[in-house]
Amino acid sequence: MYKLLHNPRCRKSREAMEFLKFKNLNFEILLYIKDGLETNQLKEIIDKLDVNPIDLVRKQEKIWKENYKSKKLSNNEIIDLLHKYSNLIKRPIFISNNKATIAIPPEEINKII
Repeated sequence: MYKLLHNPRCRKSREAMEFLKFKNLNFEILLYIKDGLETNQLKEIIDKLDVNPIDLVRKQEKIWKENYKSKKLSNNEIIDLLHKYSNLIKRPIFISNNKATIAIPPEEINKII
């Protein structure tokens, strides 16, 4: 089953959603900002993306720039921040059973379907 970490207010996230509908794929929508993500879900996504936690951080967000940008944080501390402030998570993220991709542009989804 495919999943999409989606923020309806984000243009790039909406573009990924349209791309998936155009491809006629069945997928589950995870409204991660509204519903949140558990730490273990974040770790699983990071593993499937094959990135470091810092690579998932939206560094232009105010909360990051004002409070964390200049700090040296461990991977676990970054994951805790992503858990606490879900708006810091890059989006959209398209997830399959064993892989994930940040779907910017939406065609990145083709790499794992």
